[in-house]
Amino acid sequence: MAAAVWTERGRRAVTAVGTLTRASHSAVRAQYDALVIGGGHNGLVAAAYLQRGGVKTAVLERRHVLGGAAVSEEIFPGFHFSRCSYLLSLLRPHISADLELKKHGLKVYMRDPHAFTPMLEEGVRGAPPRSLTLGSDLAMNLREIGKFSQKDAKAFPEFVAHLEKLAGAIHPLLDAPPVDIPGVTAGSLSKRLTAAKTLMPIVRCGLKLGRNIPDFYEIITAPIMKILNRWFESEPLRATLATDAVIGAMTSPSNPGSGYVLLHHVMGELEKEKGAWGYVEGGMGGVSKAIASSARSYGADIFTEKDVEQVLVGSDGAAKGVVLKDGTEIHSKVVLSNATPYVTFKNLTPQGSLSPEFIKAVDQIDYTSPVTKINVAVDKLPNFLACPTPDGKPGPHHQCSIHLNCESVEVLETAYKDAINGRPSARPMLEMTIPSVLDPTLAPPGCHVVSLFTQFTPYHIEGREWTDQDREAFADLAFDWVERYAPGFKRSVVGRDVLAPPDLERIFGLTGGNIFHGSMSLDQLYLARPLPSLSDYRSPIKGLYLCGSGCHPGGGVMGSSGWNAALTVMADLKRS
Repeated sequence: MAAAVWTERGRRAVTAVGTLTRASHSAVRAQYDALVIGGGHNGLVAAAYLQRGGVKTAVLERRHVLGGAAVSEEIFPGFHFSRCSYLLSLLRPHISADLELKKHGLKVYMRDPHAFTPMLEEGVRGAPPRSLTLGSDLAMNLREIGKFSQKDAKAFPEFVAHLEKLAGAIHPLLDAPPVDIPGVTAGSLSKRLTAAKTLMPIVRCGLKLGRNIPDFYEIITAPIMKILNRWFESEPLRATLATDAVIGAMTSPSNPGSGYVLLHHVMGELEKEKGAWGYVEGGMGGVSKAIASSARSYGADIFTEKDVEQVLVGSDGAAKGVVLKDGTEIHSKVVLSNATPYVTFKNLTPQGSLSPEFIKAVDQIDYTSPVTKINVAVDKLPNFLACPTPDGKPGPHHQCSIHLNCESVEVLETAYKDAINGRPSARPMLEMTIPSVLDPTLAPPGCHVVSLFTQFTPYHIEGREWTDQDREAFADLAFDWVERYAPGFKRSVVGRDVLAPPDLERIFGLTGGNIFHGSMSLDQLYLARPLPSLSDYRSPIKGLYLCGSGCHPGGGVMGSSGWNAALTVMADLKRS
């Protein structure tokens, strides 16, 4: 079968097959209490909580499908992809319970084992190349690590327990807005006492950490290799763990702050299992569909193909609603933006309503992205030399995050340096997932959908824009590397969708192509996310709020930004 290449021009014809989350058919009203710009998961969560609290709310999504980055699309007939975001873990349990997401159709396939790192090497005495597989089975993990180092096998359980303690201490911070510094330091005594309540999550975090506070400080500030080298001596274990310290981030394992990115990716929870990641049935759009269904059940109106041109700002300097690109005006008491801070304040807000100093600060937010996402339709399951399955039936390793070109940290460092010098990595870090191994709804019988989350690729190639030729050349390079681990992969490809950083920005509204709505660096976390003056979800314009991943607690922590923003809005509406 000839391979197909996806283009946006062909989107309508393909997606008309009918797998998308469509909006409600009711007409847009002229007046709401709250308008949410953007139907991504945080915007939908905010809408659900607002409507649940009695605030009449509408969601206005620019695209033809809900979900933002957590979206499912049928790119090729019969193949349904999590086109951008591709794994679920950091959906906060209380949000899932409050909104009854399982009742509204959310189904998750748990993965165990969860990590597979095959080696590019010659087997010994006819044996296949070695590989490292990790999962919830501690005995299996020790056997797997022991193939490379018995010392590391003995250290691994203590390392996991250490990380889990540090990650668990952060949870109180995820589920609350940052400390209200202005409220605590100024105003009347009663107002200060009220604001002092915002200190409680950080106090609980400190109490949970106890004597581990220095370890916590170190891991959020240090290069992850400083930590890993202290615990382990062998590859590919260090490289496999280091991938979670750089995934989605334009950084290397040797850069300060990479330790926090690792912690960010291990502090998730799924079905009460710490650190677990899973596949959503039907793709990541299944999460967005369930949240939207919950929001509608409370009475929220949700619309697609409603492209907001600008936030309306009244003569009193307060947000009054929005105007769509077709000229329709919709009025509201408050507006919540699920777009990135850059899009919100540079594209959607009248520039005359913002100070030059504020606009300059917004321009300084870092949105650098290393990611090119490649969605691949195949007619045969990849067969890895390191763990052969010649009968074509999935092995346990096929459900994992499959780490390719991760034999050593040196390989990751070299890939990063290529991108810093303005070139796509010659040997890119590849994280492959094959969700159709567990979810049969995603592909025709015998076929599979493959996600390649690749790093490192710059936004501009040596100072110029990406061309279609660049996209295809990089995809070819990535496929050549996959072929070395799984011969026959290239012949199995029936279609591919290549999304470089500018494509992630254009299609999903991810400024710079950054999947987190802004880099998860220490200068853009907690009290400084996205800016020190914006960490409480409020903006310089009264009645305009941020509710997306660009604010605390940041990208990947599904729904928390929307939940915190909704609580802030309802508190302000109550006071007014």
